[in-house]
This record gives sequence, structure tokens and C-alpha cells, in this order.
Amino acid sequence: MTETLPLTGERTAPGIWHENYWFARHDAAYRWITAHLPIERTGRILDAGCGEGYGAELLRLGGADSVTGLDYEHTTLRHVRRVYPQTNVVRGNLVQTPFADNAFGFVTSMQTIEHLWEQPRFIAECARILAPGGTVVLSTPNRLTFPRGNWYHTREVTAAEFIELLEPYFDITHALGLHHGERLTSWETQYGSCVDAQLAAEHGQWDDNLAVLVRSTTYEDFEIRPGQLDESLDLVLVATAG
Repeated sequence: MTETLPLTGERTAPGIWHENYWFARHDAAYRWITAHLPIERTGRILDAGCGEGYGAELLRLGGADSVTGLDYEHTTLRHVRRVYPQTNVVRGNLVQTPFADNAFGFVTSMQTIEHLWEQPRFIAECARILAPGGTVVLSTPNRLTFPRGNWYHTREVTAAEFIELLEPYFDITHALGLHHGERLTSWETQYGSCVDAQLAAEHGQWDDNLAVLVRSTTYEDFEIRPGQLDESLDLVLVATAG
């Protein structure tokens, strides 16, 4: 089992069984990137708001030449250095990074922007550090479907609002939504929302059907596709710098 950080609710980490649904949901977006985008030809990659580090590691394993993980919290960065030693680690503020203009050919920031007060400033910073012709991939929960009350989130957005944030700086090439796949959809047809069920009680009180589902969920139980963005669970935008 991968060594994990203490669970605070702010980040998702592998190896915690009752968080496995959320980890797999985050994992699916990184897996989509490595399967569908040519990261091995992009030069330096930045994972902005890298958290536990599993995403940066997936990018590295997917063929990236060099991956840098940027985060602000010291404990998190010590963990990344220890568990994923081939990831370059930098401490910094996401809205005022320590990098030069045009420093990266590819920037990812997954499930991060909803934590930031200065969202337009963050998008502008991504544009500044991304090289001409480079690619940025951002994901965030869809405000229309995400459960209310996560106090770590400063502002959640809809698809239209997310696109509006990026359009002044980037050409958007993919507007995608993450959805439950066939297995999760089938379970919910029988038992109701698996998200609502997880939030309704502490994991020690979950019934066996829910516990088995959560333990067994993987990235393959999610689909990332265009269309029906307002019904999606998470939003994924891929864009290029001019």
C-alpha cells in the first residue's frame, strides 16, 4: 500500500479504503490525460497543486520527460519527495508561481481551482508559464451536481463559468465531463446515489453493498466524454496557448 498523508478532507490520496471512490474519480482524469494526450512530446510538465503526488507520478509513468509538482504545504511536499522521488518538487503559491515565462510545455491542475480565491489570476498565471503551443488541462467539480458544503472549496463552477475563466487566455480544444460508467450506474439504479450514500453516514456505518462498491471502484468505473456537461460529476477542459 502506498504511504499516505493524514486524511483531512482537503485532498484525496490512494490507500484509504473508504476514500477509494473519490481517489478513483480523481485518478480517472489523470489516466485520461496519459491515454489521450501526447505528453511524451511536450517537454517539461507542471502539475500545479500536486497534493499527494499520485497524479504527477502517473504523468511521469505515462512518458513525460520531466514532471514538477507544485504545492504550498510543507508536509505534503515532504511526502511527495519521499514517496515519488523522481518528481521534482517546488513550494509556491499557485497564483504567483516561482517559474519563468514559457517554462512548461504542458500544465495540469486537477481538482484545484475550486480551492482558490483568485481563480482568474491563477488562469493568467498558467498562461504566463505555458510555452506557446503548449497544453493546459484543468479539472474541477461541477457545481450543478457536486454535494454542497465542502468548506475547503472557495468557489465551485458550472461548465459555462469554467469555460468563461479560460477563454480570455486559451483556445479550448476539449470540453469534457466525467460520468459514472456502467457498473456504478447499474448500482445506483438499484440502490440510489452512491455519493449521497457515502455522505449520509460515517464509513463504519455503511452497509455491505456500499462498502464493497467503494472498495472495488477503480478509474475504469468512470467515463470522460464530451456532451451533457451540466449533468457531469466533474468538468475537464483541455486548452492550448497561442
